[in-house]
Amino acid sequence: MSQASTRTATVTTQPQVQSVRPSLTFKSGTEEAINFYVSLIKNSRILSLLRSDGNGPIPKGSVLHASFLLDGQEYTAFDGGEPFAFTEAFSFVATCATQEQIDEIWTRLTDGGEPGPCGWLKDRFGVSWQVVPAALGEMLANPAKGNSAKVVEALLKMGKLDLAALERAYRSGS
Repeated sequence: MSQASTRTATVTTQPQVQSVRPSLTFKSGTEEAINFYVSLIKNSRILSLLRSDGNGPIPKGSVLHASFLLDGQEYTAFDGGEPFAFTEAFSFVATCATQEQIDEIWTRLTDGGEPGPCGWLKDRFGVSWQVVPAALGEMLANPAKGNSAKVVEALLKMGKLDLAALERAYRSGS
């Protein structure tokens, strides 16, 4: 009998889940944050919101669970208390078609927040965002049609991204 015929196949099955979605844990202010986000992003709405009645360790009025859509993607969120803080390890990416959209989203998100480098910022709730032009992906992924290295060089010098400057860098040749 050959060695191949004596081997047994191992079949692994993956556990079945109904869905997978990100969950945000705010120190506090979950309801204000998600109301702001759904007002900012198209195709967004709050699906459900459950507040604490104060009978238990969670203060009355705190959000125990919220479910909401941002541009059709479902998220959950809740007030977790003092131990919770956001870092840049998680960020939303707001992809914009025009400079006007970049400017509007950037302005609204940095109001009470903090601008950062390379299109990054923190909103007033401490959540990190990347506000980028849709064309950036093509510019970075397709060096055969333009100068991707010059795009990166230009991007690294910017706070809020300037689409026209990135396009000029891309067309600058290799």
